[in-house]
Amino acid sequence: MHSNVRRCPRCGYQGDGIPYFKRSSHIALLIGVSLFTYGLAGLGYWLFRRNRVICPNCGLAWHMYPEALPPPKEGKGPVPITTENLPPLPRGGLLRRLFGVGLIVVATIMVVAGIVEAELAAVGVGSVIGATGTGSFWWGLKGLNDRRKALMQRLQQKVLRLATHKGGTLTVTEVASELNLSLPAAEKVLVSMDDGFRVRSEISKDGVLYYEFPEVLHRGELGSGSEE
Repeated sequence: MHSNVRRCPRCGYQGDGIPYFKRSSHIALLIGVSLFTYGLAGLGYWLFRRNRVICPNCGLAWHMYPEALPPPKEGKGPVPITTENLPPLPRGGLLRRLFGVGLIVVATIMVVAGIVEAELAAVGVGSVIGATGTGSFWWGLKGLNDRRKALMQRLQQKVLRLATHKGGTLTVTEVASELNLSLPAAEKVLVSMDDGFRVRSEISKDGVLYYEFPEVLHRGELGSGSEE
């Protein structure tokens, strides 16, 4: 039997999740966006969210949170590298994007109908609605980009903690294993951190690519300050 057991990164709840549209506020939102967009935005909203699992306690969707993975069994799996006291990730702006698309569709219909029927009022109103929809869509895209940046920063912090635990060197495989990431995702995080100074990539004599954290690797050799 499939289990949705997770550990919520926002409220700390640990247990089974519930389907997204079992939450009454989400049902109300679905009805609301459907009424104002002839059902188009509501349909898109339902299609994008219908398979998501959320926390029954705070309603957080868990699909983009690596830390909301099933807790490893005792004695098995990687040791979790946590980042305490972090603010919740910003919203991805999906609803704003869907709402914007819905308004653009409605605006297109109104403008076309206004041109066919020679109704300038319909064209004018449709143009205003279209501009509003375009603004909402771009606002949603900004939210998505902000969420991606925040997620990358959170993963980078976890990699830094992991590097400290590992003595200052990491491989892509180690990061993927310890942080429950795919190999491409782990590589992307490490590449984003590689500045050739605080984090740099090296190749061992055996041809293994690894990432070195000099400030961690040589921490014991650092002095306490300038001496007179």
